[in-house]
Formats: sequence, structure tokens, C-alpha cells
Amino acid sequence: MQLRFVGIDPDTGTSNSPTVWVREKAEELVFQGWKADTELEGECAAFHVPGHAVGIPSDETVVRIPFRMIPILREACDAAERAAQLRGADDGGDTHSCASGDA
Repeated sequence: MQLRFVGIDPDTGTSNSPTVWVREKAEELVFQGWKADTELEGECAAFHVPGHAVGIPSDETVVRIPFRMIPILREACDAAERAAQLRGADDGGDTHSCASGDA
């Protein structure tokens, strides 16, 4: 697994370090953040998205990332989009976009 470090919470100090990486080969953004408390996890689990089951699958979790990291999230989306464009140019395939409004 090759991770490309994008950024860390600018207010982190030496602990509590929400972090963002791009995992280009797997086409993923990777987040380290604060665990959701029981109340927030319950709210997310109860939220109904049309066409999807209610609840949080056992292989997923809810992570909190502070608003102050929005510029870092945009940078991660830009890096992921560039990697996808490069792959698309290399093999002639379609690319996927991660617009700043989608982060």
C-alpha cells in the first residue's frame, strides 16, 4: 500500500491528529479522525438514503474531521483527480472527478 500524505489538522499539536492521505492505486482518500460518539453514530445509522439499507455496515465507521481541514480535503481531491487523469491518459479509460463541493 502506498499512501501519499496530504495534510494534518493545523491545530493538532503533538496529539489528536486528524490526517488525510491519498491512496492512488486503490483510488481512495484515507482519513484518520476522531471517532464518532454513540449519539452521532446513532444519528448516522438512522439516516435514510434512498436505495440503501439503514445502518452502518460492520466494515464501515463514522469519522469526524474538523472544518479547518477543508483546504486539506480539497488538496486531497485535487491529488486524486490528477492521479485519475494520469491513469486515464495512460490507458485511455474514463476518469472520475472529485469536485470541491463533493468533499
